[in-house]
Amino acid sequence: MCGILGVVLHDQRQNVANELFEGAMFLQHRGQDAAGIVTCGSKGRFYQCKGNGMARDVFTQQRMENLVGNMGITHLRYPTAGSSAGSEAQPFYVNSPYGISLSHNGNLVNSIELKEYLDEVVHRHINTDSDSELLINVFAAELEKFNKSRVNNLDLFSALTGTMNKIRGAYACIVMLAGYGIIGFRDPNGIRPLLYGERVNKDGTSDYMLASESVVLKAHGFENFRDIKPGEAVIIKKDSSKSKPEFRQVVEPKIFAPDIFEYVYFARPDSVMDGVSVYRSRIEMGIKLAEKISKIMEKDPDFKIDVVIAVPDTSRTSAFQCAVSLNIPYREGFVKNRYIGRTFIMPDQQQRRSSVRRKLNAMESEFKDRNVLLVDDSIVRGTTSKEIVAMAREAGAKKVYFASCAPPIRFNHIYGIDLADTKALVGFERDEEAISKVIGADKVVYQDLQDLVDCCKSEELQQFEVGVFTGEYITGIEDNYIQELEKIRAQNQRIKDQRSRGLSIDACIDVGDMVDVKAEVDISMYNRGDYA
Repeated sequence: MCGILGVVLHDQRQNVANELFEGAMFLQHRGQDAAGIVTCGSKGRFYQCKGNGMARDVFTQQRMENLVGNMGITHLRYPTAGSSAGSEAQPFYVNSPYGISLSHNGNLVNSIELKEYLDEVVHRHINTDSDSELLINVFAAELEKFNKSRVNNLDLFSALTGTMNKIRGAYACIVMLAGYGIIGFRDPNGIRPLLYGERVNKDGTSDYMLASESVVLKAHGFENFRDIKPGEAVIIKKDSSKSKPEFRQVVEPKIFAPDIFEYVYFARPDSVMDGVSVYRSRIEMGIKLAEKISKIMEKDPDFKIDVVIAVPDTSRTSAFQCAVSLNIPYREGFVKNRYIGRTFIMPDQQQRRSSVRRKLNAMESEFKDRNVLLVDDSIVRGTTSKEIVAMAREAGAKKVYFASCAPPIRFNHIYGIDLADTKALVGFERDEEAISKVIGADKVVYQDLQDLVDCCKSEELQQFEVGVFTGEYITGIEDNYIQELEKIRAQNQRIKDQRSRGLSIDACIDVGDMVDVKAEVDISMYNRGDYA
């Protein structure tokens, strides 16, 4: 899961970098591993700043001064196979043809065949394990087929059709073509979000933005915004005074099924995605969860709750509504250290355990001698949940019940969220009673899948990608990709383990491995075009 952003300013004398930086701050929750900005100047030259870390650390004032041009794209990276190498920070860049830079949110599930195609058919060199590098090279190969000194919108839409017919999986992308403009497109299932907005200036001219979430558009004064449809693309030229953005359905849409995890966990509550308010959907999750808990309380007189406490932050909306619906007091029992990132992004179990203790502190006054219902958005590995339950008991809770706004996660997430390998999930081959024992809770209550779907759907949006709960993925059976994903994770973990023991890089790699050590610095060149 990543955050992507693209802006074209009408005034070609203005630099877009500051607006891209401010937009990145609104999307920081979507990726805390790396950040990158690429801008394009009036003569078609790309200017880049990217690296590992938070946006505020990567984009220093001195670096921002070197990012010139009225259009640019941003990327906030969340790694999907345990990789945090600097060489895989985005946006990616290829110099041929024309000069292309790309920001990608999602995962391609046919990466093995794409590597073979790029190597054996179109002879393009791939230098990382990132599927985003595969995507930009497939697009570049499609553009090369025109063999023209300059391309037009029709050529670009045709190249996108060719690209999207070759790739499979989840993708919301923003591409910048040197000296030409930016392009946004979304996979035919609409798994990953992408929105378009327009801002009218005082002189009647317009600026344009593409972003992962509506909150960025609203904060920057962009209105008339809408979601890019599944299989749709938009081209926004650098000189918006000469031509308006052009939309086109480049491939036929398939089953419209956004990833339901956007509403459960990842998106900001003040965002609206595909016409559905994230905040309202989380309120509904609290209502549905309360209904299920009420039924359990009716059947089990020993199941008594004195107070409802949220596990900060994402679950706060649902937890509060759950308490209101149950007519049980809601309390803020955990104080959060806001300088610690999301714990499930941490690379190993021991780091996650220690991170929870640094991140949260339990207030004894809200737990002591009470039966406590803890509400979280989901339970993934169970590591964080186990620590939180232990903290509640240490603070004096008599009984600790744990409720999840999502159903049990029993399968790998393959579309851009690095939850864990299937066997590492606490819900894998365990029922609720077994899970409660693992995390140390007196009882675990999960949201029912249909209830969760009902919380998020609208008249236009009826289906969601729910493969993490059912094992049935929207793109079909993806066993080969899951095996490759688990192999990459195992490889990366082995490298980390052996490096921590002081072994050389060569000792970290087995001869038969398909995955190489990640480079810390990307190989990148800058070109100059002379588009009129």
